[in-house]
Amino acid sequence: MKHKYVAAAAVLLAGLMLFAACGGDGLVESDPHDKDFSPYRTAGAMEAAYDYRHFFLPAKDDAGQGYVGDTMPYYEDGTYYIYYLKDQGDSYNHSVYLTTTQDFVTYEDYDAPVLEASRGSEQDAWIGTGSVVKAGEKYYFFYTGHNPNREYHETIMVAEGSTPTSFTKKADWQILPPDSLGQKNDFRDPQAYYDAETDTITLTITASQSDIARVITYTLKSDLTDVQYGGVIFTNPENVVGDVWNLECSDTFRMGDRWYLTFSAQDGALWYTSSDSRYGVYEETPKQLDAQLFYAAKSVTDGTNTYMVGWARRSESASSTQDVNGWAGNLLVQKVVASEDGGIVLAPTDVYMQADIGRKLLSGDKISLSAGDYKDAFTCQERYVVTGAFTFKGTEAFGLAFDYDGNRSRYKCITLSPQAQTLELSFNLGTTVITSMPVSLEAGVSYRFTYLQEGSVGVFYLDGQAAFTVRLYGVSGKAVKLYAQGDGVTFSELKQFTYSY
Repeated sequence: MKHKYVAAAAVLLAGLMLFAACGGDGLVESDPHDKDFSPYRTAGAMEAAYDYRHFFLPAKDDAGQGYVGDTMPYYEDGTYYIYYLKDQGDSYNHSVYLTTTQDFVTYEDYDAPVLEASRGSEQDAWIGTGSVVKAGEKYYFFYTGHNPNREYHETIMVAEGSTPTSFTKKADWQILPPDSLGQKNDFRDPQAYYDAETDTITLTITASQSDIARVITYTLKSDLTDVQYGGVIFTNPENVVGDVWNLECSDTFRMGDRWYLTFSAQDGALWYTSSDSRYGVYEETPKQLDAQLFYAAKSVTDGTNTYMVGWARRSESASSTQDVNGWAGNLLVQKVVASEDGGIVLAPTDVYMQADIGRKLLSGDKISLSAGDYKDAFTCQERYVVTGAFTFKGTEAFGLAFDYDGNRSRYKCITLSPQAQTLELSFNLGTTVITSMPVSLEAGVSYRFTYLQEGSVGVFYLDGQAAFTVRLYGVSGKAVKLYAQGDGVTFSELKQFTYSY
């Protein structure tokens, strides 16, 4: 059985909306499409009330709310098949579930697992990340079998099928870590690529050697025979990425004349490096694509556009104002585009930008800030987009402040810091830093930005430079303020868009 999440086609409303008068406490007037959040007194109640369309969540089941863990996207004939490790709900030991979409707004959620973790002492007592590839007329699902009670904690396993929605595990087939790695614990996340000319499959696998994280390759024939170890194609530069023990969910794709390798540093940020060939060696200094709250993303392409599909990290408790460190969350898709410096950057998908109700913000479309200002700018709706530009003088921080409970000391902030050259998410008016990432900010230069939010998930885009995923519980229906710690910050060309569905 499948559950269908329908996002109706946007219908342009006739006429312009009325706007509130200028002033420190004024807000954009409500619209009949805006959900009334006044009945929801807690962040948890607010979270339960969201109707996620863009940022998919599995349907609740008898065991409760499940969450999207590591995603494994596959594209064929207009449909994106997004397999994921389901956490909680009715999922057993991170079994693999499936949702499909044609547009990243309308999702069909499959009730039954595509691959279920074994309920005995088998190698796949837990299932870890993998990928689907089509070779000839067969579909192969390569995945990680995890069992800490076995000699090899992790091996690469496979299931096969005649369609991309049903697979049967292939008994007695697995790949063990090569002896040259000198360890049996970290060997996971196979990403499969089929070469029709040679009729072979190549796997990139994340592993470690001498306590340093690596990405390695294997090749095999399309009938799963003649498995050959191909060696290391990327070694973690710890002085850049940090001392992490695994580069999770590594993936490769091509844009222009360059190949890109992406990975999530264990419990850390999403990174990329590049090479002249798919299987490297990758030696370019890695750069961040997003921070810690967009995790385990892998690429998928329809032949024209390339997307990174991952999950937005959640808190174990929506009422926490101290951390966002829960495993799994909402599905999040971002578009990969070329950056001006010759690399890549993430941007909103086109469909997320097709909001149909336009609203200007307070003070026309321009808000100037002095030191200590917190000016109401727009209302945090269930689902909306804000676009605009900003310029600044000096080095003092500025950004967006979200009202959590009416107490300024509890504001949640997205901060741009020229002094630190960072984008930062913090709670409790900046005293509790959640995550940050480097950006380039120069006084006197005009920068464009896009901010989109649905439910408690948001992404701030410093256009052409950075994507920054955030998690903001308990802020819907309240004012979002623009603030500055120093003089000379101006936001301009400000517009808010919401959706009619």
